[in-house]
Amino acid sequence: MLVIKTAFKNILGAGKRTWLNVAVLSFTFVILIMFDGLMDGWFYNAQRDTQAWETGAGQFWHPQYDRLDIFTLQDAHGETPGELQPYMEEGTLTPILVTQGVIYPQGRMQNVLLRGIDPQQQILSIPSELLENEEEEITAIIGKRMAKAANLHTDDRVMMRWRDKNGAFDAREIRIAAVFNSKVFGVDDGQIWLKISDLQQLTSLSGEATYFVKSADCPLQTNTDGWIYKNLKFLLSDLDAMRQAGKAESMITYIILLSIALLAVFDTQTLSIFRRQKEIGTYIALGMTPRQVMKLFTLEGTNYSLLAIIAAAIWGSPFFWLLAKYGYKMPSMVDEMGAAIGDYLYPVYQFSTVMTSIIIIVLLSALISYLPTRKIAKQSVVSALKGKIE
Repeated sequence: MLVIKTAFKNILGAGKRTWLNVAVLSFTFVILIMFDGLMDGWFYNAQRDTQAWETGAGQFWHPQYDRLDIFTLQDAHGETPGELQPYMEEGTLTPILVTQGVIYPQGRMQNVLLRGIDPQQQILSIPSELLENEEEEITAIIGKRMAKAANLHTDDRVMMRWRDKNGAFDAREIRIAAVFNSKVFGVDDGQIWLKISDLQQLTSLSGEATYFVKSADCPLQTNTDGWIYKNLKFLLSDLDAMRQAGKAESMITYIILLSIALLAVFDTQTLSIFRRQKEIGTYIALGMTPRQVMKLFTLEGTNYSLLAIIAAAIWGSPFFWLLAKYGYKMPSMVDEMGAAIGDYLYPVYQFSTVMTSIIIIVLLSALISYLPTRKIAKQSVVSALKGKIE
């Protein structure tokens, strides 16, 4: 206990040198928490939005469907299995039909994916109810990215061409009923949403679908009548891969910041041992062993990190609160990255992440403080009493 009190007394008596180390370590600690919070916040928000707009709580795919291979779409469709029919009737399962198409906005040709959806569905956040139309014309809804790429607006009309199940091409004019705003790239870019009954009629695929989206209330979680069940772990694997890649890249920033902060502690401890030779000899003369003196100097370096954590909690907490409340404004170019990122990024702070950062900083501070003190343990008592560190 005496060693701990002496260590605190020594670093507080060092004045500006101590507070400089504390400032650098506290800044590093806050940056680590901020980066991890923003990364976790993006992942959880992107996961939530992707489930709400695209994946639901899981999907049942036609055996030939591959979302990364558009050439499978011509044959990736089938009639609704009898086992899924009751869940469709109760609204916990909704069909989606996907096929290739081409639109001709302002005389240009643009490839798109035509997706048919039930206007009455309540599983996805897509505003499919806007597809309801008592007139004979075909209406469609598109996302803001698609609207920008095709230069289309609400109530615009555009020529659309598609291929039916027999391979025959046909074309018809459609009206854009609405433009919706979604953070999820997969339901927006290059996508045109139609009423599923209209798309089934156009492609001669009456009663057929490419995949089914289920809600959390649907208990089915296995392959059904040849349709392959895809759980959220599979459907969100791209997001998880992006998160892991982001974590790996963030490690470079962490290493640089920690290296700078810990180098300051290492230099301080090395210089302290060199300048306090007579003090070390006095400690030994008073009865402390060289190993106890080494422990004292190691605790001094470790206490820098403890004071830094307290300082970070004082000035970092308001900063974290403001960041969580107002978010971090993202640049406009992130809208083209293909990930579910909104205009503002809101962090999510996890207790485990904070504790891990604290443990890492304290342990590394202790280690970096211990390294220069090893020379004390090797000293003879006579040399120490003379104030000479050999």
